[in-house]
Amino acid sequence: MRIAVSADSLDGVARRVVAGLRDRGHEVITHGALNDEERDDWAWASEAAARDVGEGRADQAVVCCWTGTGASIAANKVPGVRAALCVDAYTADGARRWNDANVLALSLRLTSDVLLDEILDAWLAGRPSTDETDRANVSHLADI
Repeated sequence: MRIAVSADSLDGVARRVVAGLRDRGHEVITHGALNDEERDDWAWASEAAARDVGEGRADQAVVCCWTGTGASIAANKVPGVRAALCVDAYTADGARRWNDANVLALSLRLTSDVLLDEILDAWLAGRPSTDETDRANVSHLADI
């Protein structure tokens, strides 16, 4: 899978997200502080990764900033993106299952190495629900 990753700084797990995805066999496209040629502010970096998903250059994205909130807000402005700020594996699994989320937002401040591995495993193993009600909710997002 091709996954875009952005961070607004190299604090916390920023580099470890990239390494963890590559270790799991994924192709990674880097943005923001992870790419020397790009602006590293959270809104620009998160937008770049989200646009990779929205425009079909990536299957999914992981966007990171200090709290994860700004990254998720910026990513959700891009058409076709459903970004979820996940603080644990349960939330990551639920975001993939019930919300068909295609962008994972993480806090560089709160996410430990161990938690990162758990979140990535849950996110990558997660699949969208086939339940009619869940699908209707996700479909309705385009109407909002």
